[in-house]
Amino acid sequence: MNNAIETKNLTKRFGKNTAIKNLNLTVPTGAIFAFLGPNGAGKTTTIKTLMNIIKPTQGSSTVLGVDSRKLGPKEFAQIGYVSENQEMPEWMTVNQFLNYCKKMYLTWDDKFCNALAEQFSLPLKQKIKNISRGMKMKAALVSSLAYRPNLLIFDEPFSGLDPLVRDEFISGVLDITENKNWTIFISSHDIDEVERLADWVGIIDKGLLKIVEKTEVLQNRFRRVELTTRETADVKSKFSKEWFLPKQQDRAIHFVDSQYVKGKSEDKIHEIFPNCSNVEVSGMSLREIFIVFAKKFKLLEL
Repeated sequence: MNNAIETKNLTKRFGKNTAIKNLNLTVPTGAIFAFLGPNGAGKTTTIKTLMNIIKPTQGSSTVLGVDSRKLGPKEFAQIGYVSENQEMPEWMTVNQFLNYCKKMYLTWDDKFCNALAEQFSLPLKQKIKNISRGMKMKAALVSSLAYRPNLLIFDEPFSGLDPLVRDEFISGVLDITENKNWTIFISSHDIDEVERLADWVGIIDKGLLKIVEKTEVLQNRFRRVELTTRETADVKSKFSKEWFLPKQQDRAIHFVDSQYVKGKSEDKIHEIFPNCSNVEVSGMSLREIFIVFAKKFKLLEL
């Protein structure tokens, strides 16, 4: 199985509102895939459709090679799920909760569970209602990892967590998944947080998929460019179509090259601006690239 998740023209409408439209998405097995977009973009609807919680209006999807509309206990035993809105039995202690989950999974690994609980410093004897939101998310994570699923689904896992807990959560996930062929699909609008995790990125807005690409490839081809030209007239008409958000201040020109290739891009700049000088090319973070998309395609801001 080459892909953990595949969708073909997946569409979900609620009355006149189209939550996701003709979604064609591929998540390779073993990838850590960040599914990014502003609130209301269609991220959670996509996940609910993939998990057979709601039925698609049209199109299809497969999860772990199975039609998502036919997912059952056998498949769910291979899927871990952590959500910001996850309901937990508040009256149980953390240890009771883990033991309760254990009975549902034949592949539950006690040794692994205990190691995870220790790694996350879970207060096993405390009732869930008395622990912090961060600890609840960690308990949910442990309960979703202890049976060693093939696919992990995270739906806005960082919402409401303080920076320290976020860092511990991310570090824990990185430690756990290192050298393991688990697939992680993480839906979030916290781009700064997922940048450390993701090796694939998908951006969705208003139900439409804007881009799917390896993080490394995306960051390699996006570059911020600054240069000085001797021309004082407005030169924006000379800009190439792959140069986003051009800005001119007197002789200073700024833009984002969305198809940067070392050497070739510099040659193109000098061809278009033969008298330019002080050409500076710099890399961009995933968040900076998303903001460029937001401005270029008028997406909602995060």
